[in-house]
Amino acid sequence: MAENPFARWMGGSPLWVLMRLLLLSLVVGVILSALGLDPMNIFTSLERLVRNLFSFGFDTIERLWRYVVLGAVIVIPLWLITRLANRGK
Repeated sequence: MAENPFARWMGGSPLWVLMRLLLLSLVVGVILSALGLDPMNIFTSLERLVRNLFSFGFDTIERLWRYVVLGAVIVIPLWLITRLANRGK
């Protein structure tokens, strides 16, 4: 059975395409809602999302930096001791 031009343009059966679009819209809607976006004021929500991502990103970098410094308190002296101990060999 040959597809009609409309079905070919849609990318398949119109009913099947509609079902896929509804499912994809639901998944994307859940993800965007989890990110705090609101469809009624999308620009304000996007601005808030960007600000939260920057804040979250900088908080993460600060936490990582603290772990690096904490580890360096042990690692650097041990490395220096082993380098000085192996210097004479």
